[in-house]
Amino acid sequence: MAVKLPIYMDNHATTPVDPRVIETMLPYFTEKFGNAASRNHSFGWAGEEAVENARAQVAALINATPKEIIFTSGATESDNLMIKGIAEMFREKGNHIITQAIEHKAVLDTCKNLEKHGFEVTYLPVQRDGRISLDDLKAAITPKTILITIMYANNEIGVINPIAEIGKITKEHGIFFAVDGVQAVGKVPVDVQKDNIDLLAISAHKIYGPKGVGALYVRRRNPRVQLSAIIDGGGHERGMRSGTLNVPGIVGLGKACEVAQKEMPEEGARLRALRDRLKAGLEAKLDEVYVNGSMEHRLPNNLNMSFAYVEGESLLMGINDIAVSSGSACTSATLEPSYVLKALGVGEDLAHTSIRFGLGRFNTQEEVDYVIEKMIQVVTKLRELSPLYEMAKEGIDISKMKWQTA
Repeated sequence: MAVKLPIYMDNHATTPVDPRVIETMLPYFTEKFGNAASRNHSFGWAGEEAVENARAQVAALINATPKEIIFTSGATESDNLMIKGIAEMFREKGNHIITQAIEHKAVLDTCKNLEKHGFEVTYLPVQRDGRISLDDLKAAITPKTILITIMYANNEIGVINPIAEIGKITKEHGIFFAVDGVQAVGKVPVDVQKDNIDLLAISAHKIYGPKGVGALYVRRRNPRVQLSAIIDGGGHERGMRSGTLNVPGIVGLGKACEVAQKEMPEEGARLRALRDRLKAGLEAKLDEVYVNGSMEHRLPNNLNMSFAYVEGESLLMGINDIAVSSGSACTSATLEPSYVLKALGVGEDLAHTSIRFGLGRFNTQEEVDYVIEKMIQVVTKLRELSPLYEMAKEGIDISKMKWQTA
């Protein structure tokens, strides 16, 4: 079967909308266009009914109740609301927040903003495998700690944190536990009850739903979580997030969650097999390639590899018919090496040659095989042009060489 180019393998950045999701959304742009807050006529009632149905679909995916789901414009807003909302509401109780060094910028920049307003933030380092140390976490807790916010799975290296163990620690200390669940929800089983998660950020466009809509799970019992709003207005979403609800988007998010819940076991196994085929194919023909982060604790669709002795930009240009990422999509405009890989202890040269492969629902085995062949071809060609690779093959320790400058 001929492979259609270009090939999309950047599903951590965004996903195409599933046709089933589009079909479910379409009536809410035209026939059922009512404002869900309009309580006086059938158009509004239809909108409200659709929203509540979607709320139940989102809740079912993470083992929550519908009343615990708040709709937002996306994960960045959800991250801001869960962190700033707790910080403001419980400021009198304490001003200390714990997070990790490789969180998404939506969490890191929110924490940095809070530091300007008198909050203290501890940024935990990660181990070589990309996971935090539970001992480091316990040691960082103080009597003033009000929130621990650790992502479920990293957006660059796909590494999954020990969420259940972290949740147990937060519960024992009476501290709120907020989780950026964007990359994990819909890909691996997420259970907010079992994991003692108090707040969970979700995004539709990472699970084959539309862009511009997300959700925030806010626990209602044991403990009941209260948040200060960061957007004021008409008191929508139980006062936590004012603004006219994006009914078509919310319907799309709900349908995407329903599909994910039904198909996750089968889809996860299929993507893991494709991912492992990609890894094995590259490792069979190329030396000096390195996987970044734990393979054991990893999303089934993620592979992040560094290709030594090639120039990163040249590599991306050489595979311009394959959509991949050289880091997080939100930071790809910068020439700095990935802060995630640097935190893992990956050297700058290797970090610059890292490729994030994000496999998705619509990728095929034929596409994977094409990517393997193309990567081998381009990496081999670039290394033939590299005197450093040639010297390394001759056993010369490049790190100990003294370079002469003009």
